[in-house]
Amino acid sequence: MRRTTTSLALAAAALLLAGCGSQSGSDNAGGSKVSPSASSPSSAPSKGGCAPQVELKAADSSRTVCVAKGGEVRLTLKGTKSRPWKPVMVSGSALKGINAGFVLQPGDATAAYHAVAAGTVKLTSSRPLCAEPTAPGQVSCKGIQEWTVTVNVR
Repeated sequence: MRRTTTSLALAAAALLLAGCGSQSGSDNAGGSKVSPSASSPSSAPSKGGCAPQVELKAADSSRTVCVAKGGEVRLTLKGTKSRPWKPVMVSGSALKGINAGFVLQPGDATAAYHAVAAGTVKLTSSRPLCAEPTAPGQVSCKGIQEWTVTVNVR
């Protein structure tokens, strides 16, 4: 009986340790070209070739998207307490901020916009590439992960 208990304890410890150091996909630096909510019927292009609703995530960084005038752009950037996203900044006047709802996790950034006029807008945010050191003498990097999406409103 003792060998079985010891074996089970070792197996459980191995599984626990295997999970340490794994990261979720939210740390993607964002070089990929992912279609925003391609399976959602609301993101299908309208007559002008622009979607009535666009949903963006961290993986959409460096993309250019098109939203129809009167449509919506929503985004969620998944972060962590130690690597939080800064609030999303908007340059341009074609989008007007609307209530994005609640941020449920510390470190996340969410935003929602109504496309009010034709034009081009840049959405930007950033977060640290590495967590800050938690103890004296630890090494940390000072790199920044940038997130930028260009939104064309037509």
